[in-house]
Amino acid sequence: MALLTPLISGFIAAFIGIIPPGLINMTAAKINLKEGKKNALWFTVGAVLVILFQVSLAVLFARVIDNRPDVVTLLREVGFGIFSILTIYFLFIAKEPKAKKSKIKKSSKRSRFFLGMLLSGLNFFPIPYYVVVSVTLASYHLFAFENNIIFTFVLGSVLGSFMALYSYIAFFGRIEKKTDYMMRNMNTIIGSITGLISIATLFNILNYYFS
Repeated sequence: MALLTPLISGFIAAFIGIIPPGLINMTAAKINLKEGKKNALWFTVGAVLVILFQVSLAVLFARVIDNRPDVVTLLREVGFGIFSILTIYFLFIAKEPKAKKSKIKKSSKRSRFFLGMLLSGLNFFPIPYYVVVSVTLASYHLFAFENNIIFTFVLGSVLGSFMALYSYIAFFGRIEKKTDYMMRNMNTIIGSITGLISIATLFNILNYYFS
């Protein structure tokens, strides 16, 4: 298996998982606006470092259960449910993010680094998310539980996480000042992607039960 596939898969999975407005990316954006890009980048590095361990743990756990067809099938069904909910949310429910005025005290780079680690560590969603993603990719032969491929997938996830957070740092100020048109389109794009994944996963499930 070419290493480019797990690298891109990890990057896309991470980007989709982090780009929706949430505590971590909004905090990164606010730190950038209030304290500057350097502190925001230190925050991002701290957050991404924890994500690295979370993705590694998730993939190792997925490797253990990959030999259990019943568990894999269950995870596919759970993944279908998760991606379907995400599709409905982003296409029909999600509202345009509005920046809230808040005061952030000037802090050191070190404190922002550890704040990034803390907020990222409190977010347990990446572990089950990457378990489902890795098992789903493996079922389509886009991923394999081999050490070099796992390493490449984790690397792609780290790069995708960093890029998603950096996007908030680089562009949120412009969006806030001008228009949130990009964010509205982002919801549609993410909803479309998760919708396609849901349909593909559904066909995979139906093929398993009726083939």
